[in-house]
Parts: sequence; structure tokens; C-alpha cells
Amino acid sequence: MKDFQYYKLLSEQYPTIESVSNAIVGMTATLCLPKGTEYYFSDLHGEHEAFIHLLRSGSGVIRDKIEALFSHSILESDRAELAALICYPEAMLASKRRTCPRFAEWSELTIGRLVLVCRDVSAKYTRSRVHKAMDVNYAFILDELLQTDDTDPDKRRYFRELIASVVKSQVSDPLITALCHLIQQMTVDHLHIIGDIFDRGPRADMILDELMKYHDVDIQWGNHDINWMGAMSGNRVCLFNVLKIAISYNSFDVLEDGYGINLRPLSMFAAETYPDDPCARFQPHVLDENKYDPVDPQLAAKMHKAVAIILFKLEGQLIQRHPEYGMQGRLLLDKVNFKKGAITIGGTEYPMLDTNFPTVDPADPYRLSEAEELLVENTLASFQHSARLRRHIDYIYTHGGMYKVSNNNLLYHGCIPMTTSGEFDTLELSHGHYSGKALLDHLDQRVRQAYYTGDPDSVDLMWYLWCGAKSPLFGKDRMTTFERCFIGDKSLQAEPMNPYYHCYEDPAQCTKILEDFGLNPSHAHIVNGHVPVKNGENPVKAGGRLFVIDGGISKAYQSKTGIAGYTLIFNSHNIELAEHMPFRPADETHPLAEMSSSVHIVERMPRRLTVADTDAGDTFREKIEDLENLLALYRDGVLGETFQ
Repeated sequence: MKDFQYYKLLSEQYPTIESVSNAIVGMTATLCLPKGTEYYFSDLHGEHEAFIHLLRSGSGVIRDKIEALFSHSILESDRAELAALICYPEAMLASKRRTCPRFAEWSELTIGRLVLVCRDVSAKYTRSRVHKAMDVNYAFILDELLQTDDTDPDKRRYFRELIASVVKSQVSDPLITALCHLIQQMTVDHLHIIGDIFDRGPRADMILDELMKYHDVDIQWGNHDINWMGAMSGNRVCLFNVLKIAISYNSFDVLEDGYGINLRPLSMFAAETYPDDPCARFQPHVLDENKYDPVDPQLAAKMHKAVAIILFKLEGQLIQRHPEYGMQGRLLLDKVNFKKGAITIGGTEYPMLDTNFPTVDPADPYRLSEAEELLVENTLASFQHSARLRRHIDYIYTHGGMYKVSNNNLLYHGCIPMTTSGEFDTLELSHGHYSGKALLDHLDQRVRQAYYTGDPDSVDLMWYLWCGAKSPLFGKDRMTTFERCFIGDKSLQAEPMNPYYHCYEDPAQCTKILEDFGLNPSHAHIVNGHVPVKNGENPVKAGGRLFVIDGGISKAYQSKTGIAGYTLIFNSHNIELAEHMPFRPADETHPLAEMSSSVHIVERMPRRLTVADTDAGDTFREKIEDLENLLALYRDGVLGETFQ
């Protein structure tokens, strides 16, 4: 039995035999309920509209539920409208009020249909669990609608009168909205984000706002997340990486409107430093137009170049501070012959595609000018003073980690660094040598130290995690940003992948990884993101042991993937892979947002899984054992009950 003091503390929560008995009964019964549905998303890259649609629609599962319930009773157009309503209740209600002449009748009919959908998606949960997810303002009405047995004539009359009274009292809109939100919550029991929330897409901030509404979320950090986390921790190289990527993808809205980052000093510096420079190598990729902060493309190109030059200087300084990183090969500014406009790499001279470097001192190329120093510090202060960004980074830290083991699945974003012979590769740092699980555990600790303690070595290490050869978040031999900016020879732009990405096709290698993390490989899986699955490539690796679910939700990758992402769905019956087509937002010609999906079963469970088969089940069993011990202490008179 645990320490007696523990049970005294537990008795404060369960002060009587009756309260302990009720808890034991409830937890024991809960173990028999079906396992909740887990959703796995990866590499969201700021694509807020597509992700929010997938999340609210349950990756198409809600539409499937509607089809099963109503395919023989209502028109297809009405079924599509009902699915859209569940995803976007506020917008759909506003539209319906304008266009539906018999809105009250429509509301009564719709509430009844929504109740049927809600009953279906919430059937596997306890009544208490469903009640906790309800809008408190409408909990009584929702509870009555969901629990009333409307097969009985009297109860059916009560059910109809309840809905009619809601409409007559003019609270149908908020009740419909509450029902839709409840359906969304009940469809997704647990949400796993396998890294890379930020960059390329327009509004990562809106993705995080949506995640923070959900009841059960975990995040496995990606290299793009680490960039933003490192910047907030004070890593100036990470900060200018963030700026470079955002400007290069025309993502001014997320910086200025989303997080209130002041870019005026940067724009002024860029305009003054490169007044006549066309900055042709730095034209932004315009995948999305800015709605709130449009920037002239030519000014954006100047800002992009200014940020890039500062970035390469800061990188050089950090590499020189940390020879243990083994990244001396990335020191390239000092290899430039500024008079000739050429660079020498590996004994070969290459012409530079851009030769205008007004802020670079050839005698000390990694030194920032006074104006650059001031710009760096002012930009860092603006970044760190963003209250909204601080909340989002706090959330990523408190809900995130380098990896997660959940219900016998191992989740991580990038890779487990490996050698060409298939062994775990070792990263040597000032604190020691690490590989496999021990490497990820150590890096998790260092990432937290960077943010919470400001340890300088840990802050610097955040940049290595972004682009270091043995970083489990990067998974490549080098990042050739400099070469892509300034050198035309394509061979120098290659970024060889870590041997892991060959090894993970081999079931034996996946078995080794799973065993290193303490999992039974006979029925465990790895869920991986980071590398987009090319068009025609199978996302299921190693005979079903590993799933790569970066399928290109980011528009930047859809030409390579041919689709718009994957969602892995793990319910009580199956593991399923949902394949999504590009998101089509609602507009004047297409009133309903759409993202068609096809779902394929990749593994069937030998029987329907229950809560008892999950990590939550293990937790319940531990609690039940503790409560049974507390019950014995009460009954033996060792502890006295406390009555109010």
C-alpha cells in the first residue's frame, strides 16, 4: 500500500465510503466503453482553412455518419448542407436566415437531425463525459434532447415540444451552434499533431487558436515549430529564419496581423540598403494573398534579401561558437571573392548569381553592421513582446515534446538519426553522447531549458535542431539555403536525406526503434511526418509498422504529392488512412466549403477495443486500486469519513 499520507490526501477528494464506491463503479464501467477515436495530423504549415475544415468535419467522418443516418430519408443536397452546418454553424445560420423563407420550420427539422447525429457520435462516451463537453448555457436542453427516448409516444411529444419551444423562444441559433460544436468535440476524442504547425501557409496563429479550443491535444515538435520556439527563447538565428521563411512565402498577415510583429524597421532598412537592387533572387512565392498587410512585391524582395544576409552572418557566428556541431562546412560567406563575384567551394570556383553585398565587410564577413545589430535587437524585442505569440508558444511547450508514446504508437515528426549500416547514429554534445531514445529525451530537456531557463548553450542548440545533420527534427545532411540563393549549380543545392529514410522501409529497423522506446513491435506502430509522400508513393511503410502522414496539406507541396494531406484515424475497430483532396473554400459560385476525402482501412483490430485496452485504461486501473485501498481504510476504521 502507498504511503498513508497519500491516502489522507486522497480522502479529501473522496471523503466518504459512498463517494469512493461511486467512483470505483464509474471507473470500472468506463473500462468497458469503446475506445475513443484518435486523429493524427502532420505538417499543417499554416494552412488554417484546410486544417480547420478537416478538424471540424472529422476528416470526413461526420459526412459518413450523415450518409449512414439519412441516405434513404433526405436529399443529397440536404445532407451536404447538414455537414457544412456542423463545420461552420455561424456562417451557415447567417446564410440560411437570409435565404430560407420558412426559417423556423427549417430550424425545428435541423435540430432534430443534429440530435440524431450527436447521439451517434457520442454513443461511446459516458453521459458525464458528454455533459462536460456541452455549452453550459444550453446544457439542460441538450441533455434532455440527447437522453429522451423518443420511441415512446409521450416522450416523443415531449421531445417535439422541447424543440418547438426553443424555436418559439428564438434561441434556435445558439442551440444549433452548441449542437454542432458538441458533434465536433465528440467526433475527435484525442488529437495528435505530428509537428510543423508553422511556416509557408498564411495563418498558423489561427490553427493554434483552434487547437486551444480542443479538450485533448498533444504536439510532437517539428523543425519549423522549433524555429519559432527558438526565436521566442532568444535565438536570433532562429528569429531570422522565421522572418526569411515568412517573407519568402508572402506571409505578412501572420507576422503583423496575427502576432503584431513590427516589420516597419526592417522595411525601412531594406529600402535604404538596396534602393536600386532588383533582388531578383529574393522574389517571394505568392501562394496566398495577404488580406490585412499587403506588401509591394519589390519591397518584399528587398526585405527578404536583407533578412537573408543577416541570417547568414548570424549562422556563421553561431557555428564558430560551437565547433562540436560539426557544421564548419556551412561557413560560406568567407569563401566569397567579392571583387570577382565568385565563391570557392571544395576547390571549385562558382560564379555568384547576386554580387551586391553592401553590408558585408570582406575582412570580417560575419560581423553585423551597426544598423543590422540595431535591427536584430529591435525585431527580437517585438517578437518576444507579442502576448498572443507568447500564449501560443507556451501552449506548444506545455502540450508538446520531441516524441510521444500513446496507446502503443510511437509519434515523432522527423526521424531517429541512423548510420548507413542501420545503427542509431550518435550526436556528440558538450553534455555527452546520445542516440536513439536517449537522444530525443536529452533534446527534449534542452529545448525546455532554452525557454524556461534561458541557458545559452540550449538556446543555441535550438538552431542546430532546425538544420543540424544529426537533428532528429531535420533528417538531412545539410540545409543549402545559401546555395539556392546565390549559386546556380544545382548539384550544390542537394540535401541528402538521413539513412533513416531508407531504413524505415525495413520492418526489422522499425522493430529496433519500437523496442528502444519500450514498445511491443508485434502490435505497435510509428507515426511519422516531415517528408511529403510523393504522388504514387505508399504512405504505409515496413509492412504496416510505420505511417508517413505528410501528404501535402501545404499548397507548396501539392504539386509533388498530388493530394492535400493525410489523416490517420485510430478508432475502436480499425486504423484508417484518410486521403484528402485540395480544400475548396466557399465563394459566390460554390456556397459550401469542400475537401473531399477517401478513407482506407489499413489495419483491422482483432476485436473492438475498449477503454481498458488504452493508456487511459491503465490510469483507471491504478486509480481503482488506490480507491479500493482507501475504501479498506475507511471500513477498517483507520481513516474516518468526513460528512458535510
